[in-house]
Amino acid sequence: MANFTGKSILICGVGGQGTLLMSKTLTAGLVAAGFDVKMSEVHGMAQRGGSVSTQVRYGEKVYSPIIGRGEADVLVAFEKLEGARYSDLLKPGGTALINDYEVFPLPVSSGAAEYPQNIYEEMRKTFDLRVIPASTIAKSLGNIRCTNIVLLGALVRAFSLESIDWNAALTASVPPKVLEMNIKAFEAGYKFEG
Repeated sequence: MANFTGKSILICGVGGQGTLLMSKTLTAGLVAAGFDVKMSEVHGMAQRGGSVSTQVRYGEKVYSPIIGRGEADVLVAFEKLEGARYSDLLKPGGTALINDYEVFPLPVSSGAAEYPQNIYEEMRKTFDLRVIPASTIAKSLGNIRCTNIVLLGALVRAFSLESIDWNAALTASVPPKVLEMNIKAFEAGYKFEG
């Protein structure tokens, strides 16, 4: 809708990286803060390893979760190539938060193609690119599976969403046995300066 004044966030990665958990935690926090939120998810051909994206739109009133070409305010990519693949949905000058991580698709793994070079250089020409070593940070905390929550922390900082109770959103979204680890991951992503 032309009169939509909220924000649009596109989250993408490959199956198994936790894009959906991040989206659900983000949505829980935004809803608790009083925003109208719409979320849609798209799974690739394979649950694990296939392309996965989630679209989250929030504001005073949201009519559709769908983000059109050039409409996303921010792109959060769990993997470099996925960030490039979905960048056409990001508005010029929009913020791209990219995990500095590579997952080789089948054509690259089999030797039929090469992993694209210069992804960051190309994206910097059009977007406010912020490269975050989220997987490295998550590993340093003891669990690479927290990469998604490291990226959530970076997103909260980039969008100035600090006033939301993210500990409550995490408590509602992750199992109790990994809550403390995820809170640390969130804090690490929030504090990262790159």
